[in-house]
Amino acid sequence: MPAAVINFAYLFASALFIFALKGMSHPRTAVRGNFLGALGMFIAVLVTVLDRRIISYEIILAGLVVGAGIGAVLAVKIHMTAMPQMVALLNGFGGAASVLVAGAALYETLARGHTPAAQLTVATVLAGIIGAVTFLGSLVAFAKLEELIDGRPLLFAGQRALNGALVLAALALGGWLIARPEAPAVYWLVVAAAAVLGVSGVLPIGGADMPVVITLLNAYSGLAACATGFVLDNNMLIVAGSLVGASGIILTQIMCRAMNRPITNVLFGGVGGEMVKLQRAVVFDVVAHGFPLAKAHGLPTVCVVMSREIAATVKPPRALYVRFPYGAPLGPAGRPDIQMAIIRAALALLEELDRPGAIVEAGVEWPE
Repeated sequence: MPAAVINFAYLFASALFIFALKGMSHPRTAVRGNFLGALGMFIAVLVTVLDRRIISYEIILAGLVVGAGIGAVLAVKIHMTAMPQMVALLNGFGGAASVLVAGAALYETLARGHTPAAQLTVATVLAGIIGAVTFLGSLVAFAKLEELIDGRPLLFAGQRALNGALVLAALALGGWLIARPEAPAVYWLVVAAAAVLGVSGVLPIGGADMPVVITLLNAYSGLAACATGFVLDNNMLIVAGSLVGASGIILTQIMCRAMNRPITNVLFGGVGGEMVKLQRAVVFDVVAHGFPLAKAHGLPTVCVVMSREIAATVKPPRALYVRFPYGAPLGPAGRPDIQMAIIRAALALLEELDRPGAIVEAGVEWPE
């Protein structure tokens, strides 16, 4: 396939990704945005497979069949209330793929008797560190949201010192691999240190803050994919990973700004685990960890939801329905008038309405 055709296809797919992000910023265009993103990924995968002049497609087709089957089952079986857990798993799989692909590229280069270039080794180290943190961190986030482990922050003495030591160890081992690429076993030591960092970095964060952590891990998975693109010298993977990383970081900042908390407070504050001192609760997003906590403590609760179907499935005591995008129950960041309107409506519903399972529309529109 001519290089000009490949590059044009990559450019077209990149444009589709950008239009997809734009479309998914509003509920009315979210379905179209999701379709454009899927179409862009289909074009990118198809062109990449044709570009690499693969001799045998049997294993690739088998992987496509297995992956598509698993994806179809999950799409049908997973409830909307479990979507954060699903996203966490997908982030983790993306990180694991980056780790394995980067490692395989390093071993392939050495097996052919070539000395890995600096770009390959540096990108491999970055993909290994970011991908391993994403994989294990996402598994911990999934386990907390699914209540497989305790959702409360797990804190112990010297935790920050341990995390700092793991960061330094991963970077030092990565520097060793860059200086001595003929010792590929060091790569797995880098991955191991980063994997432990992923676990120890997410355990201190409470379940109520997991949605923010998941968006950050989503950004990490994109950055790991971007680094893998440099390993493979694939422009499409670099662009797609950059878009995912940038959009994930922006979304994380928006969510933290909406909570009026800096990201450092979420990651290092050890909060988000308990609400036992409250006498009543307004929970923003019924699928978050706050609703089970409020329910467990018997607190009078209003849940601000972005979907009537989710509210009907979960059946909170009172639900305030807002026509906002998922993940933004308080409206856009930087609009305190809208945020206060939602809070006042929720508090009024908490005080005045006693009908169990009632769903009331807030009557506040998302600004154009």
